[in-house]
Amino acid sequence: MSLPLRILALSLCVLRFAGLPAAAVDYREALPGYIYQFPRDHFEHQDFRTEWWYYTGNVTTPRGERFGFELVFFRQGFQNRLEAQSAVSPAPWPVRDLYLSHAALTDAKGRKFWYEERLNRAGPGLAGASFNRRRVWNGNWSAQWQGETQTLDAVTGNFRFHLRLTPGTPVVIHGENGVSQKAEGSGRASHYISFPLLAVSGTIGSGANHDTPVSGTAWMDHEWFTEQLAPDQVGWDWFSVQLANHTELMLFELRRKDGSIDPYSSGTFIDARGVPRHLRRDEFSLRPLTLWHKYPIAWRLSVPSLNIDLTSHAVLPDQELRPNTSGSSKISAAPGYWEGAVDYSGTQTGVGYLEMTGYDGPVKF
Repeated sequence: MSLPLRILALSLCVLRFAGLPAAAVDYREALPGYIYQFPRDHFEHQDFRTEWWYYTGNVTTPRGERFGFELVFFRQGFQNRLEAQSAVSPAPWPVRDLYLSHAALTDAKGRKFWYEERLNRAGPGLAGASFNRRRVWNGNWSAQWQGETQTLDAVTGNFRFHLRLTPGTPVVIHGENGVSQKAEGSGRASHYISFPLLAVSGTIGSGANHDTPVSGTAWMDHEWFTEQLAPDQVGWDWFSVQLANHTELMLFELRRKDGSIDPYSSGTFIDARGVPRHLRRDEFSLRPLTLWHKYPIAWRLSVPSLNIDLTSHAVLPDQELRPNTSGSSKISAAPGYWEGAVDYSGTQTGVGYLEMTGYDGPVKF
């Protein structure tokens, strides 16, 4: 349930430059009854307009130094595949899909947060997602699959990581009847899957520091859809939770313009066997506790039927991805959003990630 607000501004900017329309014509909608097929569904769905692969995790060095990491790949379609195939004289660099990527690193001990972003069209292999190659990539940032094990690589001006992710539980399908419904109406939904518990090993380097061995856990989200949010929804708060008792939890609430919480907010609980249970909006509560500027960086999460009562605290208050203030690309002028590593305490302890959008401007998507 993750989307940088930049994607629309970046997409429209490139389309204006290329002189292309932004309207989709006949992309598929995310509808109930979808039959998932793995491993095929881990990769590209170009008959849907929007898709992302989202990796977040918490790792430590042998000396106990803590890092949070994020690597995200987005695909935004602007020309349906059937249209592209029927073109008589396609351009050598057609803009049929744009690929936006984010990489971020939180250094808890050093109290530093870095991120960078990049935008590419597919071109001659610059970026893409390929079932045949078992790979998602943007330049030298990539997620390479071997079976269900995934290897992440990212190199930026401030940090770099090489991480191997191995599933500890099976893939989870969120929502009901094959869709995660986000608003009233046909197609206002996504097909949403996750690996909620990935064991991580590899190396991380930052600044002039040498690459250091790390280990820990990660969470991977993959969503694809054509339409999702309703006009009166301005943003969301999304939580991934990995608890010490070997259970996991995902919760999100969708905020409306009038300040209310949309009833299509929902979640998923994954038990120690890896079995998911859908959670309706009335089965959990999310209450903000502490603000950092406009963002609530401490929350209380409660799922009474599961005896879950947790408090989340940000590992570092400033984990905001601000437009045009960090990274070498400086290509976005869209509103910022907050996404970062958090700790959980209460009825259980654990780690995870929190994403908050719509506080710096509504999601226009």
